[in-house]
Amino acid sequence: MGDFSLTALELREVAAFALASAAEVLPLYESVCPEDERPRRATEAAQEFVGGAPRSKLQRTAAPAAHRAAKDAPSAVAFHAAMAAGDAAASAYLHPLADPAQVGHILRASAHAARAAELARPDFPHAVDASLDDAIRRATPTLVSVLSRYPATEISQGSNRIAQLVHQLDTALRDPEFRGSR
Repeated sequence: MGDFSLTALELREVAAFALASAAEVLPLYESVCPEDERPRRATEAAQEFVGGAPRSKLQRTAAPAAHRAAKDAPSAVAFHAAMAAGDAAASAYLHPLADPAQVGHILRASAHAARAAELARPDFPHAVDASLDDAIRRATPTLVSVLSRYPATEISQGSNRIAQLVHQLDTALRDPEFRGSR
């Protein structure tokens, strides 16, 4: 039992949001690890769910496989791109629990994608902002409604970069004025 309900349509909206971010950076992983299909399989598993298939073992196995690919990645860029793919597949399993940790299922793929973009373009200091802006623009009213059912994330001194980016996205998506200005 959850603290509130989530419909299959809402879960698909969350997965579509995560998938869009992961798909943007998947080429960064595949350019350095062309033989490793685990992150691609994770995005395909997410796409199956977004397309109407039920949640299944496919997403449950593809997500951790992509996360293992991230741990095997030869660079930080590839690591974050593979993590985004795994998080996209895992987003299908967002739980209706009033726990800010669940916000990661909604926003972590976009945070990893932004970090991958940031690391891939050291010559472009605004790459992370551009990636976050793209995610904010993709956020539908349904996605924001789902996000608003969860407690807001908090950031503490010493939080890692992904936690900071999740918090930045969370804060922006909960602020109607900020969303409207992007």
